[in-house]
Amino acid sequence: MRPLKLIPDDTNLDFLRWRTLAMGVSVLLIIASIALVATRGLNLGVDFLGGQVVRVTLPRQVAVEEVRRRVDALGLGDAAVQQFGSPRDVSIRLPLPATGGEEAANAAADRVRAALTRAFPGAKIASVDTVSGKVSGELFSKGAWALALAMLGVSLYIWFRFEWQFGVGALFSLFHDVALTLGFFSLTWLEFDLNIVAAILTIIGYSLNDTIVVYDRVRENLRKYRRMEIVPLLNLSTNETLSRTIVTSLSLIMALTALVVLGPAVIFGFSLAMLLGIVIGTYSSIYIANPILIWTGVTGATFVTDRAATGPAAGAERVGPRSKS
Repeated sequence: MRPLKLIPDDTNLDFLRWRTLAMGVSVLLIIASIALVATRGLNLGVDFLGGQVVRVTLPRQVAVEEVRRRVDALGLGDAAVQQFGSPRDVSIRLPLPATGGEEAANAAADRVRAALTRAFPGAKIASVDTVSGKVSGELFSKGAWALALAMLGVSLYIWFRFEWQFGVGALFSLFHDVALTLGFFSLTWLEFDLNIVAAILTIIGYSLNDTIVVYDRVRENLRKYRRMEIVPLLNLSTNETLSRTIVTSLSLIMALTALVVLGPAVIFGFSLAMLLGIVIGTYSSIYIANPILIWTGVTGATFVTDRAATGPAAGAERVGPRSKS
């Protein structure tokens, strides 16, 4: 029985034909994402802001405005009320009381619980999470440092593993993935908490892995086909790794789609961030990381030492297959 192949062996798609358009669209999306985060901000969760989050499952679908009116009547400060998961699930975020510490915070949560169960008989309190302001500040700074150091570390690894041009390509590709993910959460106003930071770190790892697979094949082909032009060579390398890329990405997309649609509400944001990141990361490995190699001057001589270039075999280099592009 012959194995099933999603991508034929003779596939020769001209990916780099659209490199200028793809890069232009990506740069515009990056600028728009940065502008959104700078002006609109992120819907930071209790992990970063401090306070309390009360998650309630109502017996029936109720307008968010009605729930907000009930909570505001308690005089507990500026409460943020939004739906999450199913239409009957509501998240209520309360600021920490100015005085009274943990006891006052627990008393405020009890008041919210009593008011909602009285207004909506049958309502169930799913969870109550409390984080102090000091802890939330530490979590925010450590999360930001984790993202920055992860991106810097992987770019340095690729720089030493390959050449500096590859490090620049990988770093810009990762910045593209993170920026678009943050822009998406700013646009949709989904809650941004530590679960999303974990998802972004996972996206960085996946995107890096996919980029390295393509870059490794590019390096092999640069040594093998030294006289081949860089654009056909990048197309050849991308097509040779396309089967692995499609199978890996498609498997993850199927699993994450099931989690987004059928999974519990508590990991909805994480699953959605991962799904978006896998799609963006696969795109950036082809249309962001590769074109940067062209614009930074990578050629067939990039991995050729001076001795190899002047040796007796220098004139016997293989030209390589003729590209259809």
